[in-house]
Amino acid sequence: MSRELFWLTLTVAMTALIWVPYILDRAMVRGLMGSMANPSPGDAPQSAWAQRMMAAHVNAVENLVIFAPLVLIAGDLNISSAATRFACALYFWSRLAHLVVYTLGIPVARTLAFSAGFLAQAILVLAIFKLI
Repeated sequence: MSRELFWLTLTVAMTALIWVPYILDRAMVRGLMGSMANPSPGDAPQSAWAQRMMAAHVNAVENLVIFAPLVLIAGDLNISSAATRFACALYFWSRLAHLVVYTLGIPVARTLAFSAGFLAQAILVLAIFKLI
């Protein structure tokens, strides 16, 4: 497995597991049956951190839709370099940081982590077009 695919796999696994803590919070707030019911306007709101984690999860999924194809395109074109390996590692760590700081409610750090992930995607695009 290439390093790029390794980082993609870790990123996909992380994104797939983000829901667990906020669903546990939902069960704590609404009870087990309430957490499995259909949403309704009268539902007790989740904890603030869980609401932020849900937003971070949505953002992670939205950005994975960009990152994953870029890694797969680069792999299909046999493009692998120090830059692409760095970009994939940067993407994983920036998304992990984004999740943590978003959940904790640290706005400036959240934006910086998001920007680092965007930079990683840009590096992959540049590598695919052989501009770096």
